[in-house]
Amino acid sequence: MKIKCEYCESFIDDTDEKCPNCGGVNNHLVRSAIGVPQTIDELKQWCQDKNIPLEQARFFIGVNCREPRAFGIYMDSETENFIVYKNKSDGTRAIRYEGKDESYAVNELYQKLKAEILNQKQHMHYASPNRNTSRQNIGHHLFKSSGTIIIVIVCLILFFQSIFSSSPSRGYYEYNNQVYYYQPSDSWYVYDNGYWSSTPADRDLSAHYDDYFDSSNYYEQYGASDFSGSSYYTESSVDSDDSYNSDWDSSDSWDSSDSWDSGYSNWDSDW
Repeated sequence: MKIKCEYCESFIDDTDEKCPNCGGVNNHLVRSAIGVPQTIDELKQWCQDKNIPLEQARFFIGVNCREPRAFGIYMDSETENFIVYKNKSDGTRAIRYEGKDESYAVNELYQKLKAEILNQKQHMHYASPNRNTSRQNIGHHLFKSSGTIIIVIVCLILFFQSIFSSSPSRGYYEYNNQVYYYQPSDSWYVYDNGYWSSTPADRDLSAHYDDYFDSSNYYEQYGASDFSGSSYYTESSVDSDDSYNSDWDSSDSWDSSDSWDSGYSNWDSDW
């Protein structure tokens, strides 16, 4: 992706360490090209290497799946555009990206896949102290005593509400024709009149932030400056998933013995 050099304002690749024109250091260097899939074939291979159960996960790479509950990417043979899509529970399709940039399209699905892996492992981590025990067996033991079933149900509802209460992911959101950035350490920022500034989120954004999430990465198409270059950005902020990443290495692997439950995905949001 092309970005503007901070020193001479010429356009350079985001993977350039220095500006080829003036030699200025690229402070927004993207190193993700190393080990990160850039093509559909590379994404397929990455999933194979990481033991991702694509059929169970409902991810269709290189396939235009028309079934409900599906994430996917493919190249349209007529337009030669790369299309990233999500089919909701009711079968309606939300297009995440359509265009000629294969690496951009692949990265959109790649980031979503990593987020879904984390989502799966969060649920599995709290579903049972023994990951090899089925949820059916857990339920059998929990409700074995009919005299305590009501108490158990109430406790479980409160328990799961507390552990699965989530917060927005660090990254860019597009809401009401404006660009927002969520930083876990200090909440929301909005880009307005050429500047980033702290802002409270209104009720709709707070309640349905998943519907407005765009990406954890910066793209020039936002029409806003890179938040990581602002004075508000803190590299040391602890993201909401960090504790899971350290325990599970959730973005990079999947244990083939784990059972993926696609019911944990939010199939009613646009992405």
